[in-house]
Amino acid sequence: QVQLVESGGGLVQPGGSLRLSCGASGSIFSINAMGWYRQAPGKQRELVATMPSGGSANYADSVKGRFTISRENAKNTVYLQMNSLKPEDTAEYYCNADLITRTGYRRTYWGQGTQVTVSS
Repeated sequence: QVQLVESGGGLVQPGGSLRLSCGASGSIFSINAMGWYRQAPGKQRELVATMPSGGSANYADSVKGRFTISRENAKNTVYLQMNSLKPEDTAEYYCNADLITRTGYRRTYWGQGTQVTVSS
């Protein structure tokens, strides 16, 4: 089994910053990519940012220049630094990992979600 545990969400004023963290643990052989998605009420889940192992980050156009994804590979952890937050960034944010388990299977796992609310 693999678990993804997120933290760092909360309420912030427009223009503020938050940093999300997500750690993966369990039966992990290697991680291909980790990333963040979000889902606002009444909308579909959408990509925010992803970072493959050894590759370049990929961002949604709506967050380019404001959000930065980073990974700490030794800890199987991914971060999302969110600056200049806007009300439209309000959503449940989900961590995602594309990995190979110790039993040799490629699987995708999701965290439980962390709420980000941008409001004055």
